[in-house]
Amino acid sequence: MLIQFFLKVRHYGVPASITELLDLLKALESQVVFADIEGFYNLARLTLVKDETHYDRFDRAFADYFEGVSEVDIAASIPEEWLERSLQRQLSEEEKAKLQSLGGLEALLDQFRERLAEQQKRHAGGNKWIGTGGTSPFGAYGYHPEGIRIGQDGSNARRAVKVWDKREFKDLDTDEELNNRNIKLALRKLRRFARTGAATELDLAETIRATSRQGGLLDLRYQPERHNAVKVLILFDVGGSMDDYIYECQQLFAAVRSEFKHLEFFYFHNCVYEGVWKTNQRRQQEQLSIHDLLHTYASDYKLILVGDATMGPYEIAYPGGSVEHWNEEPGQVWMERLLGHFPKAVWLNPQPHQRWPYYHSIEMIRGIMQGRMYPLTVHGITDAIEAL
Repeated sequence: MLIQFFLKVRHYGVPASITELLDLLKALESQVVFADIEGFYNLARLTLVKDETHYDRFDRAFADYFEGVSEVDIAASIPEEWLERSLQRQLSEEEKAKLQSLGGLEALLDQFRERLAEQQKRHAGGNKWIGTGGTSPFGAYGYHPEGIRIGQDGSNARRAVKVWDKREFKDLDTDEELNNRNIKLALRKLRRFARTGAATELDLAETIRATSRQGGLLDLRYQPERHNAVKVLILFDVGGSMDDYIYECQQLFAAVRSEFKHLEFFYFHNCVYEGVWKTNQRRQQEQLSIHDLLHTYASDYKLILVGDATMGPYEIAYPGGSVEHWNEEPGQVWMERLLGHFPKAVWLNPQPHQRWPYYHSIEMIRGIMQGRMYPLTVHGITDAIEAL
């Protein structure tokens, strides 16, 4: 049952597993949905798709299998001017009653394909062609007792038996959009769980095995609860040129705080020197020295530095190079101490990647990081997580 549908979903690139197919079949056997194609669509997507970036692939597979079309975005083949709203006829109830349906969805689809193949220009106010404002069963902003709505902004007469709009999806994995939701998707790969603490959670699999060994006599087995075992230490560059990237850093910070139980964060300016701080207003009085930082946080923490690495090269390479104080040792020395203690470390740079070659300081920091600098985009964060 549903084997061909499952294979179609896989064919379109959705990495669904046999286990997820069995979950779907079990839900159907329990009549979670019954005789409802929309309900089945939602249930199938819930059980088979585990990553929001695969929603579009699933939609295409679903339409291909259940509607028998290989191209879901059929509305894209219709010129936009055919569907632009220009006029809308106001029909009387008597005129509406005279209109007759074409005889169901299958007949509608057949007629639609024929007219799409024949039509050569825009039509408005008519009763046959794909257009607007008329009594044709195909188009937008018109009236027909049983039609296909295409390209219309919202509902109108609520008589359409099928809505076939252009498919427009918000990218989840591009370099153009950075928001809290997308960052969480990228950070998901870093989440690992370990079992710690008291054994208070029922271990169902082991309980079944133990009960079987006892000849059916119930033998309850317990296990520790699952906790996020990843430890993250994140250092934010603040002030100066980083003021241009406050929004991006806020989005990253909000996503990281909600994803990881073991999270510590501090601030620095331009390059890491002797100390970092928690509160920018009191950074001169309440700094944590890097030596204390290294003794406080074990080497199993994942270190993430966030900064544009845009500074004078002397701030990295020379004593006294800091723009705020006299540093006895170069920033490079402090950076190497950090990386020596935290072997799993990356640098996220909000500066657009195409600008990196114009800043010598960025190349210097990249060298210190042994190439582990990534742009502060969803794709860049994904690569950084892979490196960690």
